[in-house]
Amino acid sequence: MNRALIIVDVQPTFCEGGALGVDGGNAVAERIAHFISQQGGHYSLIVSTQDWHIDPGEHFSDTPDFVDTWPPHGIAGTAEAELHPALSAVKFDASVKKGQHAAAYSGFEGMADDGRTLGEILTAAEVEEVDVAGIAESHCVKETALDALKAGFGARVIYDLTVPVDHEQGEAARTEMVIAGVVYVPSEEAAF
Repeated sequence: MNRALIIVDVQPTFCEGGALGVDGGNAVAERIAHFISQQGGHYSLIVSTQDWHIDPGEHFSDTPDFVDTWPPHGIAGTAEAELHPALSAVKFDASVKKGQHAAAYSGFEGMADDGRTLGEILTAAEVEEVDVAGIAESHCVKETALDALKAGFGARVIYDLTVPVDHEQGEAARTEMVIAGVVYVPSEEAAF
């Protein structure tokens, strides 16, 4: 069975010290890099997603509500929007950038430099199932996993390779995903 690994938004902007830093973000980046070094060769495809905002309209706000509006983050071309340095040795098969001119939480809303969507990339590689990891579990990881299901892929979230914005939002996201059919596994069970 062809399985892809989708690494969602592991960028300095979402780690400690970043514009929307999540506690544990840097540690998750390191754990993901280690997991890929050990298990990456078993995946048919490894894809990264990045928030890559140019002018996302009302997604950015000087008075954010942290639900629909946010402080500026993931600004295209900045160091904070690049992939986390822990992932510098990873050879991604594809990279999808999202949110250039609108809010975009799911990797399925983005496009690679060649214009293909994440769904098109996965379909071309005959992927049937995806494992999702990254930042933040309560937002972009959740939306990517849910959209994977909607697109017809089996979806698992590797729960020790993600971190939510906070505990409460993480619990709510996990409940929503499990009800929808996303499977939660630890990295040792995701291993091949």
